[in-house]
Amino acid sequence: MQAPLVIGYDIGTTGAKTCLFRLGERIELLNRVLCEYPLQITRDGWAEQNPDDWWRAMAHGTAEVLRKERVVPDRIRALSFSAGMHSFVPVDKAGTVLRPAMTYMDQRGGIQRARVLTRPPRVRGMNLFLVCVSLFLAGGVSASVKDPVWKYLWMRENEPELFARLAWWLDVRDYLAFRCTGRASMTEDTANATFLYNTRRGKPGWSRLLCRWHGVNPSHLPGVTQATAILGPLIGEAADNLGLKPGIPVVGGGGDLTMQTLGAGCVEPGDTHVYIGTSGWVASVVSRRTLDTRHYMASLLGARSGYQNYIGEQETSGKCLEWVRDHIALDEIGIYLSKHPMATDADVRHASLLEYLDEVVAQTPAGAGGVIFTPWLHGNRSPFEDPNARGMFFNLGLNTGKRQLIRAVVEGMVFQKRWYLECMARKCSIHEPLRFIGGGALSRATAQILADATGRTVAVIENPQIAGAAGAAVCCGLALGVYPDFDEISQSIRTTRLHAPDSVHREVYEKNYRIFKRLHAANRTNFALANGEDLRTLSRGSCL
Repeated sequence: MQAPLVIGYDIGTTGAKTCLFRLGERIELLNRVLCEYPLQITRDGWAEQNPDDWWRAMAHGTAEVLRKERVVPDRIRALSFSAGMHSFVPVDKAGTVLRPAMTYMDQRGGIQRARVLTRPPRVRGMNLFLVCVSLFLAGGVSASVKDPVWKYLWMRENEPELFARLAWWLDVRDYLAFRCTGRASMTEDTANATFLYNTRRGKPGWSRLLCRWHGVNPSHLPGVTQATAILGPLIGEAADNLGLKPGIPVVGGGGDLTMQTLGAGCVEPGDTHVYIGTSGWVASVVSRRTLDTRHYMASLLGARSGYQNYIGEQETSGKCLEWVRDHIALDEIGIYLSKHPMATDADVRHASLLEYLDEVVAQTPAGAGGVIFTPWLHGNRSPFEDPNARGMFFNLGLNTGKRQLIRAVVEGMVFQKRWYLECMARKCSIHEPLRFIGGGALSRATAQILADATGRTVAVIENPQIAGAAGAAVCCGLALGVYPDFDEISQSIRTTRLHAPDSVHREVYEKNYRIFKRLHAANRTNFALANGEDLRTLSRGSCL
C-alpha cells in the first residue's frame, strides 16, 4: 500500500508555504513552494493584510507542488493548516471578508483596551476583577494592545455598518478552513488565544462572563474543534480553486505555535523548541496550565489533548535579520549578487542571501566588539510587554564596523531567547537538546550562537523552515490513522545536526547578556516619549 500524500499549508506573515509530504516512518517532504504577499504597516500602528492574498498563494502553491512532483490531485489524501495567530478576520454568514484582516502586529485597539482593562480597582495597571477572572477561566489576560479582542471592539466602534454584518470572528487558520469546508470553526489553541475561552480541565467552552465583561457577542464566536479533527470534506468551489479533488478530508491544524511544536517533534512535557522566523519564541510542552504574570508568559492549549505549550514570544526575530539585509548590508549584498546570478525561485534566493549573511556573522568575533542590539523593532510581548519599545544599537564606538552590527543583531535575537529560557526554567522542565526550527535555523552561525549564549545543546530539525507545515501534516497523519498516537510523532521528525556550547565565548556573552537585560528598564520612559504615548496610560503588560 502506498504511503499517503498530504498537503500542509504554512501561512506566515509575509508568505505562504505549500508543502507536499509523504507520510511513513518519517514525515518526508517531497516539495515546497513559497508564495509571498504584502503586509501593510502604517505609522499609526495599523497592520493589515488581504485574506484573498493568502488564498491565492495557497492555490498557486498547490498547483506548483503537484506539477513539480507530477502528482495527480487524486493522490492527495488530506490537507491541513498552520497559520499565524492573534489576527482578526471578520466575515459575514457567507464567509465573505468584511474588511482587510488585522494581523497580530496591529496596535489600533489602544483606546478600547484602556477603557475595558484599566478601570479601577487596578493591579499592575489592569482591572483587578477582570484579571482574576480571566486568569482563573482562560489562563491568561487580553492585556496586550495587539490582542484580537481590542480589534473586534475597534471595528464595532469605528465601522458600525460593516460590524452589523459580522457573523463570525475568525483567525487566519479559521478563515482558510471556512473557505475549504463552508463551516466556521476555531481550533482550541486559537480559541484559547482570544482569552475568552474557558481552558479549565474538563470545562472547555466560550465563557459568557468574559464575553460580557469585554463587550463581545458570543454568537460571533464559532464552534471549537481539535487540531486532529476532520472538519469536513473539501467543497467543490474550494477544490476547483486549489486544483484538488472534492471531498478529501480537511483537518483542523492550528496556529503556528501549535503546529511548529508538532513539527519540531515536541510532544512530551519538557520537550522545548526555539523558533526564529519573522517573529520568534521559545516554547515548552507542559501537562498543566502554566502562567508567569511577572514576565507576561502563559501556556496555550496544544494539539495533544491534556497538554499545553508554555511560551515566551518575540514580535520581531528573523524580521530583524531582514531589516539588516535591507538597511545595513545592502552594499555587501549588492557585491554578492554581482558575483552570483539572481535565482528565480524566491525561496532559493532568500536562502542564498541568508548563507552570505551567515558567513559574515561567522567571521565576526563573538561579542560583536561590545555592541548590543535590542530586537524590539515593533514592540515586545514578553518577558516585558511594551508596544513602544524599539530596536537600538548600544555601545557604538569609532571602531565599530558594519559586520559587528550584523553580528550584534543575531546575538540580540538569541539573548532574548535566553531570557525566555531562564524565565521558563522557573516554571517547568527544559529538556535538551533544544530543538531549533524556522528560517533562522538554516544558519549554522545562529545555531552555534544559540548554543553558546544559552549554554545548552541545540538540535536543528530537518527542513526547519517548514516545521509548521510539517505539524499540519502530522495532524493529517493522526486524523487518517497513519500514526496511532502522538507518541509516534517524535520518531518521525529527524534532526540534521547538533551544536554543543563552546565555553570559549561564555565570558563575553555573560557580560553582554547582563547589559542586554537592563536596556529596556533603563529606556522605557524614553521609548514612550519617542513614540508618542501619554506616560499616564503606559501599557503594563500582557500575560501572553
